[in-house]
Amino acid sequence: MRGKNVVGLIFANVDEGTLNDITGIRSVASVPFGGGYRLVDFTLSNMVNAGMGKVGVITNSNYQSLMDHIGSGKPWDLARKNDGLYLLPPFNSEAISNYNMGELGALKNVMNFLAKSGEEYVFMSTCSYVANLDLKDVFDFHEKSGADITLLSVEGRIPQFENQPVIEETENGRITKLRLATPDDTNGKYILRASLMKKALLERLAREAFSTGETSFEKGILLKNLNRFKFCEYKLPGFTAVMDSLDSYFKANFALLDRNNFDSLFPASRPVYTKTYEDMPAVYGLGSDVRSSLIADGCIIDGEVENCILFRGCRIEKDAVIKNSILMPNCFVGEAATMNYVIADKSVSIRSRRSISGADTYPVYIGKEIQI
Repeated sequence: MRGKNVVGLIFANVDEGTLNDITGIRSVASVPFGGGYRLVDFTLSNMVNAGMGKVGVITNSNYQSLMDHIGSGKPWDLARKNDGLYLLPPFNSEAISNYNMGELGALKNVMNFLAKSGEEYVFMSTCSYVANLDLKDVFDFHEKSGADITLLSVEGRIPQFENQPVIEETENGRITKLRLATPDDTNGKYILRASLMKKALLERLAREAFSTGETSFEKGILLKNLNRFKFCEYKLPGFTAVMDSLDSYFKANFALLDRNNFDSLFPASRPVYTKTYEDMPAVYGLGSDVRSSLIADGCIIDGEVENCILFRGCRIEKDAVIKNSILMPNCFVGEAATMNYVIADKSVSIRSRRSISGADTYPVYIGKEIQI
């Protein structure tokens, strides 16, 4: 199977309720991550690195930031005369209502897009996780296993998404028992919200689910057809972080301060592409002290920064002390201010001698453009 014979579908808004604070003004896909990226960058880059040349990004609301970021798809080499990148927003009130049902409702809105796509296979994914996947290996696994549907699996803390599938039993790589997670579930093997199958099969199963009034992809397609078709799991190697809460988003970012995780997510052989900005390198003042942090271009630091992630254009004044915090683009921290366990959205301004502190299990979130 070649990548150019696979059409990609990215669900930009699915699961956004789990990141309520950050997604109040943007889709999940456009949530900033890792000091210089958006969550959609990882899924898009995985597809492009596998040779996929047609990708539809399905969105519902708050997609102005996403449109500004992905544009024509040029950073991912998807600005093409034929195929390339397609932004697929809702076109009427019924389509908006459909999307509120999740992945299955979103699929209902893009059936015409799928029907007109000439590719034989479809790879679908949400943006609520980051991983650097070698999708060529996934394609090869799908063919060699004879699977009807290949589902990506991860072992670890089970996310608390609505209708989160959990694998209970497998036999020679085939999933034989699948259920939905409960609030009592902690660790186990679960399905990442990404799957590969033939386009014709997806269209068939989706129409069957629509005809019976199903509203859940997991219930209407996965659980309902587990014994009818061959479902196989592809176990993800390397670093994978799933974001189902503000706390898990916070920890996923800080996991990158571990060199092994960073190298796993950003290998030289499979680059992660993003929209770039022309900016000066970070400037460190004579009295600055920066340790164990990711610092983007355009930052000016005269204070103390420890165990932090700073996006482009942040300004840290003299004697300010910033620890265990995430500062999104263009934040300002005044002289002698202190911050600890804080997530500051874009263009937040902290005045001189202010002090803000959260906890490692409960970071304080400061909304976009707020001044304190």
